[in-house]
Amino acid sequence: MVFSGIPFLFFFLPITLILYYIVPFCAKNYLLLAASLIFYAWGEPLYIILMILSTFVSWLMGVLILKTPRHKKLLMVMSVVFNLSILVFFKYAPLLLATFSDIFGLGLAPLKLTIPIGISFYTFQTLSYNIDVFRGDVPAEKNFFTLMTYISMFPQLIAGPIVRYETVRYEMRQRTISFESFSEGTIIFLHGLFKKVLIANTIGELFDAVTAVSPASQSAATLWLGIFAFYLHIYFDFSGYSDMAIGMGKMLGFNFLQNFNYPLISVSVSDFWRRWHMSLGTWFRDYVYFPLGGSRCSKGLQIRNLLIVWCLTGFWHGDSWNFALWGIYFGVILILEKMVYGKFLAKLPKIVGRLYTIFIVTLGWAFFSIEDFSHMSAYVGKMFVNTNVIDRGFFYYLLPYLPIMLIGVLFAIPIFPKIKEKVQNVKNTAAKSAISTCAILVYSALFVLSVALLVGNAYNPFLYFNF
Repeated sequence: MVFSGIPFLFFFLPITLILYYIVPFCAKNYLLLAASLIFYAWGEPLYIILMILSTFVSWLMGVLILKTPRHKKLLMVMSVVFNLSILVFFKYAPLLLATFSDIFGLGLAPLKLTIPIGISFYTFQTLSYNIDVFRGDVPAEKNFFTLMTYISMFPQLIAGPIVRYETVRYEMRQRTISFESFSEGTIIFLHGLFKKVLIANTIGELFDAVTAVSPASQSAATLWLGIFAFYLHIYFDFSGYSDMAIGMGKMLGFNFLQNFNYPLISVSVSDFWRRWHMSLGTWFRDYVYFPLGGSRCSKGLQIRNLLIVWCLTGFWHGDSWNFALWGIYFGVILILEKMVYGKFLAKLPKIVGRLYTIFIVTLGWAFFSIEDFSHMSAYVGKMFVNTNVIDRGFFYYLLPYLPIMLIGVLFAIPIFPKIKEKVQNVKNTAAKSAISTCAILVYSALFVLSVALLVGNAYNPFLYFNF
C-alpha cells in the first residue's frame, strides 16, 4: 500500500483517522500500532514477523542495558550485529553471492530474496535507539508496545524520514492533538501528494522514455535531459512522500523533522547534502562519521572517514554495485570540496556555485539510476563524447514535458514560502477571507486532478519503496 494509492487515500487513512480521534488517548498508541501492522502486512504479510523480531531484540537489549549497565557495551554490540545481519542478509546477500560466484567462476545459482519493505529505514531506527540508550541520550523504553509503535508507525515506515526515538519519545505518551495541527498536517500532506502525483509521476515518464532507447542513437542534449528529468523525478517523488509522512504525523500529533530543504538551490555539493534526505545525512554523521573521528583527525583519516561514510551511504540506497559507485563519486567530490577547492568555490558568485552543483549532482544521478554498468558507461560516455550534440529527438522529448518541468523547477525553489509569509501578514479581514476561499478552491481542484490521474494512469512508482 502506498500513500499515493486510491486504497490508502479513500479507505485506510480516513478510517484510521476517524477511529484514532474517537478512541480515548490511552488507546491511541494501540490503535496506531494495529493500523501500522495492517498497513505493513498489506504489502509484506510474512516479513512483518521480521520487523517485530528486530524491534523485540532492540527493546530487550535496551531493557537489559538499563538493568545491567556494566554489560551495556556488549548488549549494544549484540543488538547492532543482530539487526545489521538481518539487513545485510535480506538486502545484500544475493549481490554478494553473485559477485563471489562471478569472481571465482563457481556458477552458483542466484539467491532470490524479496527485500522486506522499508527494512533500511526501520533497521536504522532500531540501531539509533540502542546506540542512544547505550550513550545515555535516551532512557530505555520499558513498554515493548510503545517501542513497537514508534518503529512501525505507518507514516514513516516505508519511506522515512528516519525518525529517531528522542524526537518522538515525549509525544509517545503526551502529545497535542488539535484541529490546528490536523489542518496544518492536511496541507503538508496535500503538498506532498501533489508533488508526487502531478510532478514526479509525469516527469518520471520522460526519464523512462529516454533510457529505453540506446544511448548511441541519441544526442548529448537528450541524454542530459533524461538524467535531469530523473533528478526532478526523484526529488519530487521522495520529498513528496516525506511531506506526506510529516503531514500525517501532525494529524496524529507527532512532529517529525524536515527531510528536504530545497536542495536544488544548493551552492555546493556539501550544501546539497545538508539539504537532501537530511535525516539520513545526520544519521550517518552522528552514528558513523563522528565515531570514526569525523574531521578532528589527520587529513588521511578524514579522507578515510568520508569514503567509509559515502560507501555505506551508497549501499544503503540499493543492492547493486552502481549505488556503491554513486556513493564513492560523491565521497570524492566532497573530499575535493573540503580539502582542495571548497574555499575558492565559496568566494564565487552564488549562481556559479548553483550551476556547478546542478552539473555535479545531475551527473551523479546517472550512476544511481542505471544499474547495468555497460548501459551506464555508454550513457555517460555519450553525455560527454558525442558528435550529435542536439537533434530533433531532444525537442521531441522536451516539448511535451517542458511545462511540467518548469513547474517543477518553480516548486523546487523557495518562492512559495515567501508568498505564504506575505499572505499571513495580510491584516485586511476581507482579503484574508478571499485568499482562504481561493486556496480551498485550488487545493480541491488539485486533489481532484491528482485522483483523476491516479485512477486513469497506472504509472505510479515510488523509487525508495524497497529501501
